[in-house]
Order: sequence, then C-alpha cells, then structure tokens
Amino acid sequence: MDTFHATTVCAVRKGDTVALGADGQVTLGNTIMKSTASKIRRLADGRVLAGFAGSVSDAISLFERFEGKLSQFSSNLSRAAVELGKEWRTDKYLRNLDALLAVCDKEQSLLIAGSGEVIEPDDGIIAIGSGGPFALAAARALMHHTPMTAEEIVRESLLIAAGICIYTNDHIRVETL
Repeated sequence: MDTFHATTVCAVRKGDTVALGADGQVTLGNTIMKSTASKIRRLADGRVLAGFAGSVSDAISLFERFEGKLSQFSSNLSRAAVELGKEWRTDKYLRNLDALLAVCDKEQSLLIAGSGEVIEPDDGIIAIGSGGPFALAAARALMHHTPMTAEEIVRESLLIAAGICIYTNDHIRVETL
C-alpha cells in the first residue's frame, strides 16, 4: 500500500469504545492550502466512523460509494467493506482513485485499500496517511503503557505525528462510538 503525503488518520479500539481522528491539513505539493479540513465522517446514521487519507475528491467519491454499500447491506461493515474493495479493485474509474479508508463501527475496525485489501488489525489500531507510521507507533505505545481512553490515545498519537510529519498538523478532530 502506498503512503500518502496528505494527512494522518488514526483509529483506536479500547474496551467498548472506538475512536477515529484525523488532522486538518490539506497540502498541494509542498504548500499548506488549508489547516482546518474535516477528513472524518459519521455514516449509517452515526453508527459508522470513516476517515480518509489521499486525494480529497477521490475520498469524497469513496465515502459516497461506501455509504451506498452500507445502505445496501443494512450497515454490515464487513460486507460493505468487502463489496467496496471488490468494486474499487475491478472498476476502471475507481481503480485510479488515490486514497485509503479507515472505517469503524462498534464491533470492527477495517482498512480499505484500492487494490482490494480489507484489513482488520489484530490490535484494534489503524493509522493511515503520511503520518500513519508515527501515529501507529505512538498509539501502540500509549495503548500498552498508559491508562488513557481510546479518544485520548487517538488525539495524542495524532499530535505526536503532527510534531514529526510535515503533512500533518495539530488541528485534530476525533469522533467516538
């Protein structure tokens, strides 16, 4: 999977809570164009959280398609993700989209990629985008060595990534289920 020079999204599942957050920076080449973008959404009447890394227009197309799949499959996250992954991989138009999705409901956290991957992490942590590796390392350390909540871990992991990755800022938005 490609690393996008675009953003950082992090999801953490701890206990009966899942939190998903993202920074707000939008870059064009090496220029910051916006610092307060919202890269996460609530879907399926608020029962699903979704975040994207990659091209904004591509991500919006994917959000719309994924929401359609959720509707088609009665908010079944796994089924909607697999169907989107299959469609994304085989459709000529979708195959060229440059984005990754992190999606979560009360039971699962999944990463969906354009090459057809639908991955559920073993540890309940997903981090994507250019700052993803930094946020992932931070989230794993915080998960195992602090009593922080899922929301606190996501926020702190994104702030750590923002201090390292030039494509990530500290305008953080976090949603929880």
